Amino acid sequence: MPYPNLTGDDLAIVEMARDFSRKRLAPYALEWDATKHFPVEEMKEAGSLGMAAIYTREDVGGSGLRRLDGVRIFEELAKGDPVTAAFISIHNMCTWMVDTYGSEEQRQEWIPKLAPMDVMASYCLTEPGAGSDAASLTTKAERDGEDFVLNGTKQFISGGGASDLYVVMARSEGEGARGISTFLVDKGTPGLSFGPPEVKMGWHSQPTTQVIFENVRIPASRMLGGTDGAGKGFGIAMNGLNGGRLNIAACSLGGAQAAYDKALQYMTERETFGRKLIDEPTIRFALADMATSLEASRLILWRAATALDENDPDKVELCAMAKKFVTETCYQVADQALQLHGGYGYLHETGVEKIVRDLRVNRILEGTNEIMRMVIGRAEAARVQGK
Repeated sequence: MPYPNLTGDDLAIVEMARDFSRKRLAPYALEWDATKHFPVEEMKEAGSLGMAAIYTREDVGGSGLRRLDGVRIFEELAKGDPVTAAFISIHNMCTWMVDTYGSEEQRQEWIPKLAPMDVMASYCLTEPGAGSDAASLTTKAERDGEDFVLNGTKQFISGGGASDLYVVMARSEGEGARGISTFLVDKGTPGLSFGPPEVKMGWHSQPTTQVIFENVRIPASRMLGGTDGAGKGFGIAMNGLNGGRLNIAACSLGGAQAAYDKALQYMTERETFGRKLIDEPTIRFALADMATSLEASRLILWRAATALDENDPDKVELCAMAKKFVTETCYQVADQALQLHGGYGYLHETGVEKIVRDLRVNRILEGTNEIMRMVIGRAEAARVQGK
């Protein structure tokens, strides 16, 4: 059912991502999960196809596509491996931030390396004591002549220790959200170190660590946007997350679609009491609910992506709605797919239990779904109160 009406470039983009996912991700995803292998070469190949700078401007090497194209791409990538797709999503968010808020010098320096993933980027906002309350972060960036000196710790950083560039939100101007700026920090900068890889429920093929700053000295020119970027880091981070929420929701959709497809195929093969499972009415009811959930998720995701493309006044609320609805609904679809497989669904070799593990975190990262409810509720209250 997906994409029945796409034609021309829209269809070509989806088919490119689908072909890459089927050939370069899906055959190896279980092995990467078991061995905790971070597939750098495959991600660079994705970059060479334009999938690491999807909505970055073309003058510096980006693909210049829409957010709507992006969510379709990430759905296809996640059908092959939700974990690899999620890291490429994070990298895209960082690339977009540099392209959108960086000075012309920063754009010219970094995007030509980020677009092909010759340089991989990680997003550093969360701290041990500042998760959903991001405005309370304590990592400091103190001005010292022509430099800034960073001290603090970032928590749960995807690609920690593996990425080459860290897009870091740190406090440079005082308390509250308006005191935060964004900095670009090279992996090799003295004083930058990484904690051990976290042991996680899912996302085994992607390293997640603390990123530690101990008197990390960087030129003031590494503040995103130059001196004009002072105190704007919180807004930059939040705007980056709007697209990140859509992409991570698309990863949930792609993973759930893959799990559903596995279940559908298994139902046509498995027999009980002399009948194919696909012929049992109760099984068909379950499949009907799952298929409806997937299609509804796709529609709200496309709606939110279009709103972001068009700078719709409701874009923040719609992105939150899509993130909340899709990550919750698609997790349930994946879990039901496991249930339909019976004991075989619990085995690693089937591939469904991996999807369930990998999709669970999507309800937490890029803003927890509880925070998404707050964003939506605040917008709805403002609508009725005329604020």
